[in-house]
Amino acid sequence: MPRHVHLKAPGAPRSLPVLRPAVMPGDDWEDDATVKGVHYEGTVIAGRSAEAVEAERCRFENTRFTGTELRRSVLSDSYFETCDFAQVRARDVSLIRCAVTSSRLTGSSWAPGTFRDVRFEACRSDLALFRHSKFNAVVFADCNMQGADFQSAELNSVRFVNCGLRGAQFSHAVMQNVRFENCDLGEVNGAKSFKGATVQGPGSMDLALLIAHETGVTIEA
Repeated sequence: MPRHVHLKAPGAPRSLPVLRPAVMPGDDWEDDATVKGVHYEGTVIAGRSAEAVEAERCRFENTRFTGTELRRSVLSDSYFETCDFAQVRARDVSLIRCAVTSSRLTGSSWAPGTFRDVRFEACRSDLALFRHSKFNAVVFADCNMQGADFQSAELNSVRFVNCGLRGAQFSHAVMQNVRFENCDLGEVNGAKSFKGATVQGPGSMDLALLIAHETGVTIEA
């Protein structure tokens, strides 16, 4: 009988009924900036270096963060749609009750970071770095995560649904109430760290073969 896994679903962002349009440079991201209830559309926040930013109940559409360095910041109750986070360097940054859709995180670094009540959908997150990050009530759905790095990450109530995880790194990750559904798990590293996870779909055979290889088991047809 399959083991029942209780997964906490991510809470939805607590949005405001009316948002004011962003006005630059007043709503730009700089040290100690606080923005609340702001709608960024087609805005460029690329190449910034900022610390202690607080963005709350905002909506970001077609916003470009490329190459920005962000430290000790909190992004909460916000929506990110078709945004570009490529090559972002985020350290000690928390995403809380956020939804990230159709966005690009290629080569970005969130190590270490905190993700709580977050949904990533249809995102390109290949080669993204999540080492030592903490995930609680997070969903990755229909995401390209080839080569993503979750080494030593803590994952609790996390679902990966229809995600491409080929070559992803999970060495020394800790998984509790984690589920992989119809994911490509070919050539993942750290297969033994999947202890306690539930794998459903074609990726289950890929993972079984990798675990056998890592534990020295020889399988003959």
